[in-house]
Amino acid sequence: MKALIISLFFTMFSSYSVAESAPEELPPLDPAYVGVHGMVLMNKASTIFAYHLPLYHKPHDVQLLYKLDVKNVALVHLVRDNDMVTIKPKPFNLQRLMRGEKIALEADIYIGHFERDGMLVYENMTLNFAKQLYMRKLDDISPSSNNQEYDVVSYRKNNKIYIHRIQQAPSFDHLIHIDVNAGCLPKFNTSSAVPKRTELQYKFLNCGTMKPFYFETEDFKKH
Repeated sequence: MKALIISLFFTMFSSYSVAESAPEELPPLDPAYVGVHGMVLMNKASTIFAYHLPLYHKPHDVQLLYKLDVKNVALVHLVRDNDMVTIKPKPFNLQRLMRGEKIALEADIYIGHFERDGMLVYENMTLNFAKQLYMRKLDDISPSSNNQEYDVVSYRKNNKIYIHRIQQAPSFDHLIHIDVNAGCLPKFNTSSAVPKRTELQYKFLNCGTMKPFYFETEDFKKH
């Protein structure tokens, strides 16, 4: 009898453990987010980041930053030694990255902007998207103004990435890396709704060691 009770206890416990550890079922992917989702690659030392090139319209209406798992030294050097490196992945559903999946994508690698006379360097390179660091959907954005706001992403001790919260057109996209040695204000005023890059960098001048990552205005002009 005692053995039977013990057996029942372990059966119930095992069933409970399986139920507890079962992964949460994710909602189906929205097919409207399938497309060619270009990204810019950025580096800090040997760490490589991929940032989705957002637009105001679906399926590109997402600011999204990922850390890549890169073992290809040539790619690290390419990103480190060039002002801009972009990728053109094979079509995929961006919602996989929006919900934080770890996935591998095949992509063509360009020096410069792949849609603006960039130079193709590698074809069909496999890139491993290891960790989502930031995601913001552009579905409820503030009117264009001189009041700028940045979201702050911490990924390692004293390492922060400031990401501009894109406003309604006209606006701009901007990422900057800071090795924080002092307090840094994520909100400030600028001389216009779309300031020059040098003005933005001046705003971060006293924050610590600064590395400009990305700046874009063309895609956020008023049409």
